[in-house]
Amino acid sequence: MRTEPHEPLSKTQEPFLRYFRGTIVGLAVFAAFGTVSAVWANPFFVRMTPVGSWEFPATAIMGILAGITAALWVPHCRVRGSGSGGVAGFVGIACPTCNKILMLLFGGPAFLAWFDPIRPYVASGGIAMMALAAFRVWRTFRESRALSPAVDLPAARTDGGSS
Repeated sequence: MRTEPHEPLSKTQEPFLRYFRGTIVGLAVFAAFGTVSAVWANPFFVRMTPVGSWEFPATAIMGILAGITAALWVPHCRVRGSGSGGVAGFVGIACPTCNKILMLLFGGPAFLAWFDPIRPYVASGGIAMMALAAFRVWRTFRESRALSPAVDLPAARTDGGSS
């Protein structure tokens, strides 16, 4: 077990790792949401209803917001709002007849009659929640940077002397 504290990241390492983490999370959310909700044709899931013109952009926006939240996240920051927004957004873009849990709760005809027309609003609400969470993470990130800027690691000494 490691007992010594970890080395601080330099000013060039930290942004790269944040960009990398944000890109990976954003692409993973985009790929997972788009595949599971069958926004594009794939061999894993088949969509029973046609894809709306707003569903692909909504999936992309959710991926971007998840990536921003992951890239700017700091340890004392909560991501509950982004997770709730992601769930709401996913329910909004998912195929209404493929959502077994909601179909069992409401029944097929009632679900299509009542929920299908409001799906874009549910997805928009989820995106708004994710955007608010990303804004809060950004604000916390800026505040943490103002309190403790990234450490600039000293260069190796070549004169052999001590300070």
